[in-house]
Amino acid sequence: MTTNESEVRALLDGRVEACRTKNIDRLMSHYSADIVYYDAVPPLQFVGSEEVRGNFSRWFDGYDGPIGLETHDLTITTSGDVAFANMLHLNSGTRKNGSHSAIWVRSTVCCRRSSGKWLIMHEHISVPINPENRQAWLPPVHQADGRSGPAEKQ
Repeated sequence: MTTNESEVRALLDGRVEACRTKNIDRLMSHYSADIVYYDAVPPLQFVGSEEVRGNFSRWFDGYDGPIGLETHDLTITTSGDVAFANMLHLNSGTRKNGSHSAIWVRSTVCCRRSSGKWLIMHEHISVPINPENRQAWLPPVHQADGRSGPAEKQ
């Protein structure tokens, strides 16, 4: 693994940890001021750090307690001062209404290094759908402990 890949991986790990703990200031420190963020929720496109901050705050506010966010199948490509990464995230947690939910999302992140610091300048989130019923694809759940929750990725 190159130094650039390691640095981008550290950036992405920091982003995930900030999401898990719902630390909005730490999370936003990973994004450029001119971030363009495509999400699976309306209005679908968020431009600039204030709009992206508002979108993350909306997401955080939907959960009672921490957010489970697991990264799977991470691929990072770097060249000079630019990098992109793609991954799957298993997003889970207890919603404000008390229900436990889990959903897979796909993420593509584009980064730029400026003044020696990597920042996310573009992110695209999408939700895979089940083509049979056109519903969001939800991970299998297990009931061994009496709760619904994400099963291991198969």
